[in-house]
Order: sequence, then structure tokens, then C-alpha cells
Amino acid sequence: MKNNSKLIFVLLFSFVLMLSGCGNSEKASTGAASEEKKVLKVGTDAAFAPFEYMDKDKIVGFDVDFLEAVMKEAGYKHELENIGWDPLFASVQGKQIDLAISGITINDDRKQSYDFSTPYFESTHMIVFKEGTDIKSAEDLKGKKIGVQNGTTGQSAAEKVVGANNNISKYETTAVAFMALENNDVEVVVTDNVVASEYVKNNPNSKVEAIEDKKSFESEFYGLMFPKDSKLKAEFDKAIKEVIESGKYAEIYEKWFGKEPSVETLLDAE
Repeated sequence: MKNNSKLIFVLLFSFVLMLSGCGNSEKASTGAASEEKKVLKVGTDAAFAPFEYMDKDKIVGFDVDFLEAVMKEAGYKHELENIGWDPLFASVQGKQIDLAISGITINDDRKQSYDFSTPYFESTHMIVFKEGTDIKSAEDLKGKKIGVQNGTTGQSAAEKVVGANNNISKYETTAVAFMALENNDVEVVVTDNVVASEYVKNNPNSKVEAIEDKKSFESEFYGLMFPKDSKLKAEFDKAIKEVIESGKYAEIYEKWFGKEPSVETLLDAE
């Protein structure tokens, strides 16, 4: 009986150790899971084709594909939400979202309130107008009714030429500004060159054209926008550089724009 008791005790003790071991394994597993990177919330204004726009119920565009490549490189999952242009800035500043991508130009004014990644796209501005309108350079904007997207560098570019609030109508999106041009509410629209070219190409019946004026409109660079002092910036700077240097960036660029990018310009702009 004593021997049996000892045997039962040993078996019970071994069973307790096994349970204890399982418990520790569970904790270790749970601990590892808790160290996984969180899913990042990303905001955009999906009314800026070909960078981001709605295709039925899905956000698509150059920025969308580029963002996916950078997220993969950085080791993050993300959720992309269409929240509009003005709310985008408020949401980043208030930290309701982790970052934003929407053809956002990096400039000194914005740097006071936000952090930006290393540049990922070079842009300038173009003037869009109906055929027959006397526009040969930015100087010809003077005296014209101008449409811009509110709060953009397109607005700033136009204001540098004609002055603030001088015949400038500000719209919620560039798409609405283009509608105003079609309806003759404005005579010209000033916006980013790729967006302007895309609009002209896709709307042959509107009989519009676009011109550049590199003397008046300087090159600008887009970046991912983060809350001030974001810990994500360094990780994403590294990921963007890797996506560019690996050739993945050129692949995405050619898909959307049909030509090779000047990656040297981007890397030199860091």
C-alpha cells in the first residue's frame, strides 16, 4: 500500500509539472504574440487620381501600391481609410491615425506641425485650361478665374503668381475643381503635373490641355506624413530607401505612369 501511495504521488507530481510546463509555454507564446507589430491606421484622400482614387468600393492608385510595398518592407500590416483632405491633417495631428499618404508635399510650413518621411515622389504644378484659352505661362493666370484644391500647394503656387484670394476659387477636391472648369465656373485649374496630365488624357471630350512653367513652379517632393516626433519615421525612411533601391519602386512607377522614374533625384533629395 505504501509503495502504491508513493507511485501515485510521483505520478501526480509529474502531472503537475507537465501542467506547469504547459502554462509557461502558453505565457511564452502569448508574450511573443504581444510583441508583434501593431496594425497601423493610414489615412488618405481618395480623390487624387492616379495616386489614390476609388474604384467601386476599393482605394487604388500609385500611392496605394507604394504604401503596400513599404509596409511589407517595414514588417507592418495596415488599414487604409479614405477620410478626405482637411480631416487628414487633423487626424494625423490628433494621432487618430498613425500616418497619412495622399500626394502630400513636404514643405517648411507643414514640417512645423508634422514629421515627414524621406521623399518618395517628385512633382511640380501644371495649368489646365480649355482649348482656345490664352495661356502660355503662369503669368497668364493674372486676370483669370482660377480653381484649386483648398489647402494644397497648388493653391500656394497660384497665389504666388496672382496674390492670395485674387480670383481664386477653392474646392474640396481637385476633381471638383475640374468639374468647375468643365462648367465654366473657372477658366483654369492649377494642380500637380501628374494629376493634370491624367485628367487631360482621360477626358478627350472636354477639350482641355495643360502646360508647365518650370520657371514659376518649382519641383516639390511627396512624403509620408506622421505626427510630430513619431517613432515610425526612422523605420519607414529605411523601408522607403530599400523599396527604391531594390527596383520595386520603379516597377510600381512604370505600372502607373508608363515610364521609368528618376530615383537618383529622390535619393539625392533626402
